[in-house]
This record gives sequence, structure tokens and C-alpha cells, in this order.
Amino acid sequence: MGDPPRSQTVDFYGILGIPKSASLKDVSKAYKSLVTKWHPDKNPSNKDEAQVQLQQINEAFKGNTTPIVYSQSTAWRIPSPIERKLACTLEELCHGCVKKIKITRDIISNGIIKQVEEILKIKVKPGWKKGTKITFEGKGDERPGYLPADIIFLIDEKRHPLFTREGDDLEYGLEIPLVQALTGCSISVPLLGGEKMRLSFDEIIFPRFEKVIPGQGMPTKREGHRGDLRIKFFVEFPLQLSDEQRSEASRILQDCS
Repeated sequence: MGDPPRSQTVDFYGILGIPKSASLKDVSKAYKSLVTKWHPDKNPSNKDEAQVQLQQINEAFKGNTTPIVYSQSTAWRIPSPIERKLACTLEELCHGCVKKIKITRDIISNGIIKQVEEILKIKVKPGWKKGTKITFEGKGDERPGYLPADIIFLIDEKRHPLFTREGDDLEYGLEIPLVQALTGCSISVPLLGGEKMRLSFDEIIFPRFEKVIPGQGMPTKREGHRGDLRIKFFVEFPLQLSDEQRSEASRILQDCS
């Protein structure tokens, strides 16, 4: 003899202890909680009642009268996460900021799919790098038979007009004329926060010469610690010289050799 037909008046939502407006995520959460609560191993002195409760819980989860909860399978299908880029400036990644992103998603309410708008807040922490992931669980569209997808935001660095990031360090390219490279100079160097630092050089600056300013890079994982600012020098050579200039330059440089 087969199983008796299910009563069409059974309140499956009531068995799970959730309102009929519950989302798929809420249904799944309630189901898992009740299965854990009524597992026979957790009710050794009342296994018969636990078995009855488990059967009712499973029926409610799979109930034919709630097709929006159960569709074609006894298991929830997990969709692939939704990935989006979140563009940030170097300044935002250096000092931190709060990003607000408006999303539009489908939800299931009383058996009807409708669109809603939500604002997601992301607190960007100082020192985050390109590729850092921020996950919002279950904030994707709701679909019958599926758990809502996760939304993953990937940090993307906007190109900066002055600085290039290399790990926790910042690089700044500076071009100076040959005469300053040979005779010394005093230059003003911009910092990421908008300030400027003046540096003086007495030594000869050769092509690819590098000056390191400690602690003026990006924040690191160590609290209160920052990378370095690396100034890379490019020497601008004159395009042409007169005969007199060539002769004078030759005389001076020969004396230096």
C-alpha cells in the first residue's frame, strides 16, 4: 500500500515557523535549523517524536503545495556568484572610504517575483589592493529551486596621474634637466595625500637613479606601518649643442675623469 495522499490544507510554512512572504534564503535557514534541532541523536529520550517531526519538516520543505520552495529536486541548487568590479582611486585605497552601491534584484514574495532596490555599503579599508574580494551572501536574484546567488565585488585600482603602485610601495617618475643632474638641485615632490615634500640633492643624479622616502607609500597589514615612496629619476639630455658648448663640456668632463 502506498503512502496516504498529502493533505492540501497542511500549513507547510507554519511547520517551518516562517511567514508565507519568506525568501528562499529564509526557508533554507529555517529548514536547516529545525533538522538540527530534531535530529534523533539530539533527542535520545524522544526518538519517536523526533522522527515524526523530521518527517513533517522534510514534507514541508519539499511540499507540493509550495512549488516556489521546492522545484524538480529535493536539493537546493547553488548558482554561480555574481562578480562586479569596484573601481577605487589610490587615495581611497590609501586612506579608506565608504562606497554605496545601488543594486536591483528579484525577490520572491507570496509566490510572486518582484524587483526591489537595495543599497549595499562597502567599507574600503586602508591598504586594500586590486583583486580584494568583498562578498555579500544571498544578495543575488531569488529563483524557484535555487538559493540566491552571492554578489562579489572585486577591488579595481583606477590609474593615477602621478603614482604607480607596486605592492605596498608607490613609484613616482621625475624628469630633470642634465644640468641639474650634474650640479645638484632642490625639487618639490608631491605626496599621495596632496602635500608636497622638498628634497635637495648634492650628488650627481644618473639615469635610473632612485631615491626612497620611507613611510610615504600605501598602508600595510601592520597597523600604523606604510610602504615607501620611490622616486625614479629620468635625466633630460639636450637635443643639440654648439661647437663651443661641446668643447666646454668635453673639457669639464675630462677633468672629472
